[in-house]
Amino acid sequence: MSPTTEGPGDASRPRSGEGAGHEDVVRRAIRTYAARQPELREATQAYLAMVTAVLDDAGINYLSITGRTKSVVSFAAKAAHQAHGVPVYADPLAEITDQIGLRVITYLRDDVQAVADVLTDQFRVLGDRDLGQETADEGRWGYASRHLLVTLDPASSPPPELDRLVGHRASVQLRTVLQHAWAEFEHDIRYKGTIPPEHASDLDRRFTLAAGLLELADREFSAIRDRVHAKPVGPRSAPDPRDPRISPQELTAYLTGKYAEASWSRTDHYAWIAGLLLELGITSLDELDVLLDSVDGDEVHERMGYSYPAGAVRRLDDALLAVFGRRYVGLTANAHRRDRLTARLERLTSFDAGG
Repeated sequence: MSPTTEGPGDASRPRSGEGAGHEDVVRRAIRTYAARQPELREATQAYLAMVTAVLDDAGINYLSITGRTKSVVSFAAKAAHQAHGVPVYADPLAEITDQIGLRVITYLRDDVQAVADVLTDQFRVLGDRDLGQETADEGRWGYASRHLLVTLDPASSPPPELDRLVGHRASVQLRTVLQHAWAEFEHDIRYKGTIPPEHASDLDRRFTLAAGLLELADREFSAIRDRVHAKPVGPRSAPDPRDPRISPQELTAYLTGKYAEASWSRTDHYAWIAGLLLELGITSLDELDVLLDSVDGDEVHERMGYSYPAGAVRRLDDALLAVFGRRYVGLTANAHRRDRLTARLERLTSFDAGG
């Protein structure tokens, strides 16, 4: 019997003979899920690669991106789960949404929002829950994580290499490194069953206290970042004669001053774009200054029309694309992203053509 035909409060309550019927549903769902595992693993890797690519391309600062396909054992346990004797999932294959799971860990809370903005721009978002905000709205401290349920929009005409994503959803957790530490430790303690009943209340209080302290630490980290952004760029260090590139440290400080409103990018991205500058023959910040003075960076940023805060490396990347055009697209270090760069260049040049 379909749950939608029942009255309020009766939808998922098994009646006489329905318990055995639901057990059959669960068994069929588990068999189907086990058969789908190879396909789901491929889709997980494709999602992981795409999310990593779009965040890197946007110049977003993050600590790590990981992905996993839910195991058959874990799916089976979840499919059979009951609350107060009532099955939680009437249709496990449709209702268990974390069969493909990704986790993005950032350094700062602002970066969690930036990641969410990028994913919203690139995927169709089926669900968005900020569990930390929900907890705060209740006047409490505790588990804090942003959960997005995303899928690839078939109407976006995805390239053939993304065909494996069509029809598959991914649950994406977004956390700061401190939120992640709290969640992992709390989960490890609670689910090992090592808390004596007489200590439960005190440990609940301690977990709550730790959550409040970590929220304060997250705020302080953001304040430190804001202070560094507001500080004028200091004196430039002497170049390393053994390395003709602009040093990543120098470039980080320079771009922090140049694009003060942009967020930091990943540390390795500064080294990567320093290599692109070298390929263009730019080996000093003075040369880069002259080059960037030839283009209106604010106008380029406006033309790109981002719905998310592009990072500092992405801002420089766009400026180089505007100056050098197809020469920049053709650089050796850009071989892995020529299609994306070409699309961005078309967006820039469409304005010049009156688009």
